[in-house]
Amino acid sequence: MKLYSDDELAEILDQKIFRQISEAADKLGLECYVVGGYVRDIFLERPSSDIDVVVVGSGISVAEELKRMVGRKAHLSVFRNFGTAQVKFWQQGKEYEVEFVGARRESYSHDSRKPVVEDGTLEDDQNRRDFTINAMAICLNTSRFGELVDPFNGLADLEDGIIATPLEPTVTFSDDPLRMMRCVRFATQLNFQIEEETFEALERMADRIRIVSGERIKDELNKIIMAPHPSIGFEYLQRTGLLQIVLPELSALDIVDQKNGRAHKNNYYHTLEVLENVVKSEETPSLYLRWAALLHDVGKTKSKRWDPAAGWTFHGHNTIGARMVPVIFRRLMLPMDMKMKYVQKLVDLHMRPIAIADDIVTDSAVRRLVNDAGDDIDDLMTLCEADITSKNEVRKKIFLENFRMVREKIADLKEKDYKRLLQPVIDGNEIMELFHLKPCREVGVLKQYLKDAVLDNRVENEREPLMALLMEKAREMKLTK
Repeated sequence: MKLYSDDELAEILDQKIFRQISEAADKLGLECYVVGGYVRDIFLERPSSDIDVVVVGSGISVAEELKRMVGRKAHLSVFRNFGTAQVKFWQQGKEYEVEFVGARRESYSHDSRKPVVEDGTLEDDQNRRDFTINAMAICLNTSRFGELVDPFNGLADLEDGIIATPLEPTVTFSDDPLRMMRCVRFATQLNFQIEEETFEALERMADRIRIVSGERIKDELNKIIMAPHPSIGFEYLQRTGLLQIVLPELSALDIVDQKNGRAHKNNYYHTLEVLENVVKSEETPSLYLRWAALLHDVGKTKSKRWDPAAGWTFHGHNTIGARMVPVIFRRLMLPMDMKMKYVQKLVDLHMRPIAIADDIVTDSAVRRLVNDAGDDIDDLMTLCEADITSKNEVRKKIFLENFRMVREKIADLKEKDYKRLLQPVIDGNEIMELFHLKPCREVGVLKQYLKDAVLDNRVENEREPLMALLMEKAREMKLTK
């Protein structure tokens, strides 16, 4: 980060957009400040185009005046019930989105995130902000242009890498429990520490998160997942008790059972390691591949068994986990479309490449894997490679070498157009026509028989050999003489 004097801040804000806001506020005789994330990001030297402006008085009137100054190219949206307005426009090759609000004082009831709002001073408005680093304001009025107003030493917290609340943290989190998720999110995105008193308040107030909708929690979880090191956030969520409420299936993995001196690994920390491995391997960040990494072992809690001969086992955890994915997505209001199906598929199939790599890598096994994974085969392989977290370097090297061979065979199939190679040229419609059948079990058996033959490479995927195989099977099933 970089520290700036008021004069230097005035120079940074010496842009047409801020001068126009300044002129509009001065014309109406109202105090006006840029606040929140835009101010924070100036000191973090991060680009930002979303501008929040607090007006001591009517924010809507300043927005309307700015609209008049900018002209027809500006779009004004007014939300009178909330006392806010938004102005969107392009200027000097850049799109701006400016939110205006009147300075206000808020009070909350215990069972709601919706505050009772009254007009207030700048101090009142800064008191209601979530964190000290988001409570800084810079004056835009001509007489004080560039003056930093920082009553809670947010600049010092920014410099020290600390997330803290402006007021007593229990009050801040009780008023709006979503701030607890935002606290963890900012700590994750910025790689900051949560201040001790604030952390203790998270632990005490965690249960308040239950009044927040799944959709709002989902938005914060997605931002944590997309951070450069998402495991930071999930560790904070687990330590504060928030994870047990918002994603209990993941939290439940944080246990190590022992029997007869034998213990299994901590599958929670393994999951975080897999998630970080996926992040490191991605060329382009992928939200739902990261979700698949996060949920790939959630079935282990329900599938865990003790076998005196083998020790702790988790047989079928991938199938159980796949069944849990829609439940989790629905509760968090994540999309119940192909994105959910994608995560479910990867959770279900994530053991398959490992099973292949633990033995001889056969063409048949790879062809079946590619058939089942389809276009998601590369993401599945990325997840499976990330899943190798063994501390046994020899075993890890063997797995990764075999995965390399699997990828080579997949690349070879792709080069030969695997979709054409893996789908038998004789389909169900032709089978029904040949044997005068309606849709029935026998048609499914014949289709699967041909598919298995193709996947196992027992015959070429060509009409003549497949027809011979089909007729032989049909005679065996007494469908023909």
